[in-house]
Amino acid sequence: MLKTFDLVLIGVMTATAAVTYTIKHRAELKVEEVHRLEAEIKLEKDTIDLLKADWALQSQPNRLERLVKAYNEELKLQPTESTALVHAKELPMLKSEVPVPDVTEAKVSAKSATVASAKGAPDAKGAQATAKAQPVPIPAPRGEAEDADQIETGSVEE
Repeated sequence: MLKTFDLVLIGVMTATAAVTYTIKHRAELKVEEVHRLEAEIKLEKDTIDLLKADWALQSQPNRLERLVKAYNEELKLQPTESTALVHAKELPMLKSEVPVPDVTEAKVSAKSATVASAKGAPDAKGAQATAKAQPVPIPAPRGEAEDADQIETGSVEE
């Protein structure tokens, strides 16, 4: 004869077995996912290694020299002069950063253009064009103290 205590114990054991099986099944799914992710990571690392090897082959100096000789007439390549490299602060300002000319300067220039056109000067349109022109920014000279936020061009010394 089964007593109620025995029935409760059988129920608890059945519930425990079900929970244990569920936990085991979830753990197996997680292990499979970990293996899948490890395989993807290995594939990506292999791809990166392959691309690095390909880059090393593509950027060999001998190969690049042959390409330069083969396409020299089409591309007209020339070595970069060391004076051609500039720092970011030496570049001209953006159009949005150019200061707006003073209103009084524009009125004086417009009056001189009107006077010139009244005298029959052939350059009246040129005077009006110069009245509308904005000042050209001058690049700052290179200083010994350089800003940390400027673009570095790199160097051949390593």
